[in-house]
Amino acid sequence: MEKVLNKLMAGLTRAEYIEVEPNVRLHITDAGEGRPIVLIHGWPLSDEMFEYQYNDLIENNFRVIGITLRGFGKSDKPYGDYNYDVHARDINQVLGKLDIKDAVLCGFSMGGSIAIRYLSLNSTVHVSKLALFSAAAPVWTQRKDFPYNLTQSAVDDLIKLNNKDRPKLLSDFAKIFSATETSLNEGIGSWLYGIGLSSSSYAMAKCLIALRDTDLREDLGRIKISTVIMHGKKDKICSFDLAEQMKKGIPGSHIVAFEKSGHSLFLEETQKFNSELIKFAAK
Repeated sequence: MEKVLNKLMAGLTRAEYIEVEPNVRLHITDAGEGRPIVLIHGWPLSDEMFEYQYNDLIENNFRVIGITLRGFGKSDKPYGDYNYDVHARDINQVLGKLDIKDAVLCGFSMGGSIAIRYLSLNSTVHVSKLALFSAAAPVWTQRKDFPYNLTQSAVDDLIKLNNKDRPKLLSDFAKIFSATETSLNEGIGSWLYGIGLSSSSYAMAKCLIALRDTDLREDLGRIKISTVIMHGKKDKICSFDLAEQMKKGIPGSHIVAFEKSGHSLFLEETQKFNSELIKFAAK
């Protein structure tokens, strides 16, 4: 217990916000000691979504760094571009300012797409491993040569609803977030809803456009580091087909399937999720 308290105390003096460009600060959770594990959240959440990962990672001798993307959660919410390149640049700014090396970069859903783009654009000076959780990659919407997951028109409808009735969009999203509508209890659902509501409507819409339009298939082949793909077999937001396509595209990658989970594998099978992440990061 004393060791855990010491690790927690070490994190208390660390910056909670890091400026990535003038007047744009990102909220950071930074605690623990050891090899860094960098966590990038998904749409429309924040670094708070990893609440039930933080303690396990700290107790297992990792430094955990959760980054909330611009436009979401407690980070600043400027108007402007919200494509994957912008988010990747922000992440690189954070890792550079924290002088991070040998990190495990982890991305959930849209955060997984951004992690892939980050590694495609940047050297591996900060990062030595990649973990993808329910990633919205390599392409989130269907193409003539990519018959998987959502149609582009379905995402158009999400954007329209975001701009008309964002609370309904969040409620509808919650219904397909897990394997069934009752996989997560009411309290967890309310907590996630609150995180989503704290995001910028503008950022949510712009990120839906990026999710709809960005094709990462060429980026996959540029990833040359050890990669694990953790994905729920019952995922309704990023179908398991996507995990299989990522495995084909990323050299040497492997899949860890979560048989009981939908999109929210980090909450539906938390113990397995944490154990698999710790095992991968410790190698």
